[in-house]
Amino acid sequence: MKKLESYASGGWKAGEGGDTQLNALNGEPVAQVSSKGLDFKAMLEHGRKVGSPALRKLTFHERAMKLKALATYLSEHKETFYKLSAATGASKVDSMIDIDGGFGTLFAYAGKGRRELPNSTFIVDGAPEVMSKTGSFVGQHVMTPLKGVAVHINAFNFPVWGMLEKLSVNLLAGVPAIVKPASQTAYLTELVFRHMVESKIFPEGSFQLICGSVGDLFEHLTGQDVVTFTGSASTGHKLRTHPAIVRNSVRFTMEADSLNCSILGPDAVAGTPEFDLYVKEVVREMTTKCGQKCTAIRRAFVPRAQLAAVVDAIKARLAKVVVGDPSQEGVTMGALASTGQRDEVRKAVAQLRGSAELVFGDPESVKVVGGDAVKGAFLSPLLLLCDKPRDSKVVHEVEAFGPVSTVMPYDSVDDAIELAARGEGSLVASVFTYDNGFARDVVMGAGSYHGRMLIVNRDCAKESTGHGSPMPVLIHGGPGRAGGGEEMGGIRGVMHYLQRTALQGSPATLTAITGQWIAGTPRVEGIHPFRKNLDELQLGDTIKAGPKTITLEDIEHFAEFTGDTFYAHMDEKAAAANPFFGGRVAHGYYILSVAAGLFVQPDPGPVLANYGLDNLRFVTPAKPGDQLSVTLTAKGKNPRITENYGEVRWDTVITNQDGKIVATYDVLTMVEKAPKS
Repeated sequence: MKKLESYASGGWKAGEGGDTQLNALNGEPVAQVSSKGLDFKAMLEHGRKVGSPALRKLTFHERAMKLKALATYLSEHKETFYKLSAATGASKVDSMIDIDGGFGTLFAYAGKGRRELPNSTFIVDGAPEVMSKTGSFVGQHVMTPLKGVAVHINAFNFPVWGMLEKLSVNLLAGVPAIVKPASQTAYLTELVFRHMVESKIFPEGSFQLICGSVGDLFEHLTGQDVVTFTGSASTGHKLRTHPAIVRNSVRFTMEADSLNCSILGPDAVAGTPEFDLYVKEVVREMTTKCGQKCTAIRRAFVPRAQLAAVVDAIKARLAKVVVGDPSQEGVTMGALASTGQRDEVRKAVAQLRGSAELVFGDPESVKVVGGDAVKGAFLSPLLLLCDKPRDSKVVHEVEAFGPVSTVMPYDSVDDAIELAARGEGSLVASVFTYDNGFARDVVMGAGSYHGRMLIVNRDCAKESTGHGSPMPVLIHGGPGRAGGGEEMGGIRGVMHYLQRTALQGSPATLTAITGQWIAGTPRVEGIHPFRKNLDELQLGDTIKAGPKTITLEDIEHFAEFTGDTFYAHMDEKAAAANPFFGGRVAHGYYILSVAAGLFVQPDPGPVLANYGLDNLRFVTPAKPGDQLSVTLTAKGKNPRITENYGEVRWDTVITNQDGKIVATYDVLTMVEKAPKS
């Protein structure tokens, strides 16, 4: 038996005494867990004073590269993790969902961080706001990393993914963390964490580990800290109302109990692909991880006319499930994480049976292949049927966190929506239908009660990630009973660890602070900015060019050349009747081409490519005889961390002979960095 250690203030420390955690397959001792004797205040200070400054010195791109390196490093050791994961009762597939899923989340955030965030230590949020008549006083929002610590309190069911899906976000944001895994499976978390520390990829203080209780940690939280919690609603509510959380307005996000549902559409009768997909998904969600998923299907709603067919089909698939030690050939479902968890599920099922009929399985007995049927935490898949779901509160309130699901009939789309809502908020609902109208009605009616909604049909089923799979690019959380929180969601999750601050001042001052040129800041003319490499180029570097006279012949040639013969360009009478034009006008894309011809420096040089246009707006029509000029100003630079070039954003304004703005947009180019010496 291993004595688990916590990683605190830069070193590994074993707690005094401790509780013994058992192998879920045979009841043998695996680890002893205790955090008694840890200095929790010192851990928070270590994160704030050591980890936070080190992380904040790195740019988003540098942190993203470290996430990728960590994911790669951990992946090289996953077979070691699989071996220990078996003690949690997990099958190989279960372990892959937990372990590989965690690594995949690291990879996902590494990619999104480099693609969607600047190579900077902060984010400029949105466009500047002009707050004065002449434009000399402006506002700009920025987002900077909090200077506290993210405290992650995780559940037992995903000891690896549960840790990494949270860490990947706060580390990318530049905020250190303290991870507190559930004691039942902390031995697997500790093993992975040891490899994270040994890798030395992230600076010291970036993450710490508590094996055991959090002691007086909450007493020392400040308004710069963040708490995330995954677990029971009762525990979550106690933590959310902790005096320090309330007093200091500590950011708190919770993922709690969730009676997720899946709805079979009326069109999905027996024999249709959607019917078969539904049955398969319900069984998969019951048996994967032994149903120990916060996203598992707890309530299965089906049209009353299909009730018997659905129940029979689910029972037929469940009859093929083999329970036991996943290392044994033929076993398809392992054990629950602990005998304590098994007993909790039995209690919940006993409550459900007051309103529902048990139609498959025996909560007290199950045939086990391998493992220890007495000391192990094995449980049969259990299917219940509640014929009158409107008359029961229990089936919408009690979650049996194991291989348990309850089938219930509905009589109309409105009935299905109301029954789904009786769960008072969940992480996910799914709809299996080929009727897009039904799918839309359910989403519009029940969407406010669910954090995620999956619609499955024959067209997407093959590549669908499934009802119970949270994805890094989408939010994971739900309203009401589910906790009211959001995790992941792509870059949305990163924002939870940043402070949005409104800046006010002169354009030049805010340009200097943000590294983004703001109109009103002086422009600098001289050497053509396209002759400057990325390091030489300065914000405000400008080229003014023109004028060029637009002729009717130019417009007609462009129309013939491109095939764009829209009447506003070719028919004077029709164009004159148009309230926007009052006569023939130049093509918008011709105007852009004219502008490019004016500002481009054609010789080979640092500018490598046109990357695109953003925020294009045509303001004033250009008519034959108009004279167009363009002003191009270096607005922002974003170096690519792994390449010898970066992105430059150019503020572009096209005006006519009267000084009226014809078009505004941002030009994006790729520009070489300075040659390496």
